[in-house]
Amino acid sequence: MRRMLIGMSQERLGDQLGLTFQQVQKYEKGANRIGASRLYQIARTLDVPVDYFYDGLELADTDQETGFSEAPVSSFNLDMLSTSEGIQLNSTFFAIADPEIRKRLLDLMKVMAEQSVATGDPDGGAA
Repeated sequence: MRRMLIGMSQERLGDQLGLTFQQVQKYEKGANRIGASRLYQIARTLDVPVDYFYDGLELADTDQETGFSEAPVSSFNLDMLSTSEGIQLNSTFFAIADPEIRKRLLDLMKVMAEQSVATGDPDGGAA
């Protein structure tokens, strides 16, 4: 997802890592495991911390202590964000320079989502 958000091709990422684009494809699809040193290289190349790749993961045992957190960590499904539509939405949203416009757009989207849930219409009334 990060590679696509910054507009980098699989071939370019592969070149920077000394890999073929096919190997990058296999990593992205989960066909091949990524070792710790390779994950570190990928994180540096994509200009993110290594823990970026672990966002949204939950502990396997939910009875474990959560440290100092006051509330349980909420799960967040990244599947939608990794779709073409999700990437376009995210990129377009953050291309809006004015934070007030972004806030108002977010408020509008929340109202639309609430309306969709209230009516039981997953398409939000779209024809």
